[in-house]
Amino acid sequence: MDDWTPEDRVDLEQAAYQIRRLSIEMITYARWGHPGGSLSLADILAVLYFKVMTLDPQKPRWEGRDRLILSKAHTSPALYAALALKGFYPQEDIYTYCEPDGLEGHTDMTRTAGIESSGGPLGMGLSVAVGCALGLHLKENPRPRVFCLLGDGELNEGNIWEAAMAAAHYHLDNLIAVVDYNKVMAKGFVWDLMSIEPLVEKWAAFGWDVLEVDGHDLQALAGTFYRARWIQPRGRPIVVIAHTVKGRGIERAEFNYKWHTHAPEPEIADAMLRELSRRYGQPELGYSKLGDERQKESFYGGE
Repeated sequence: MDDWTPEDRVDLEQAAYQIRRLSIEMITYARWGHPGGSLSLADILAVLYFKVMTLDPQKPRWEGRDRLILSKAHTSPALYAALALKGFYPQEDIYTYCEPDGLEGHTDMTRTAGIESSGGPLGMGLSVAVGCALGLHLKENPRPRVFCLLGDGELNEGNIWEAAMAAAHYHLDNLIAVVDYNKVMAKGFVWDLMSIEPLVEKWAAFGWDVLEVDGHDLQALAGTFYRARWIQPRGRPIVVIAHTVKGRGIERAEFNYKWHTHAPEPEIADAMLRELSRRYGQPELGYSKLGDERQKESFYGGE
């Protein structure tokens, strides 16, 4: 894309690092969450929120905004981190994750600024996004785009393909689906559990334009989303297949299904975050809540 600058790379690398860092912080503090998919999604969210999407944190329901539907809502930590960094709410609110009256384990649009759709059951988000995109068409509001983030294992759900047919039928060229293709589900590799290939040909057969990209290459992501948003639209919905690494940024979690749903112990989180700091060339910083865990242990029945 023409307006890519060295400053963009620095800013987006910092955003991606912070999304990963804050995701591990909140999952560890809550003792619940999905780190693998949150880490694989971080670069995509960094580019969307800090380079591509038109948003105003001070006016979260502004009609002219782009919309993002997180269909794989179990990776809400990454989205909550991106929204906090963008200024939708104070960063310290991430430590209310999974607490009563705090940030929900899965997204809840009635409780959190910047959340466009409540989530939980997999396979539902694309239908919501299709309805949203169709509504914008009917209002003759052509500028906003609707982005829908999907998991690769989620594509096993039949409802995804019903929504895909509807999007093509209604020529929703304001709809951009993004597949976080990290190759790993809760119990193993996608191709062992339920293969989704040939993925490009499937989406094309359903009437979508298909773009592929390295989901960790920030410049390539920015260029692909720019093309999807401004150049590609011609009466067809667009899907971006982003090839990613489950658990990206933390060696023990990469391509490891055991970190799909697993909150690290505080000492493990401390080591993870120090590794993440080194990989991003940041001052080495461990788990910030390590000293608070004695009280947590007492609450959960530990010694």
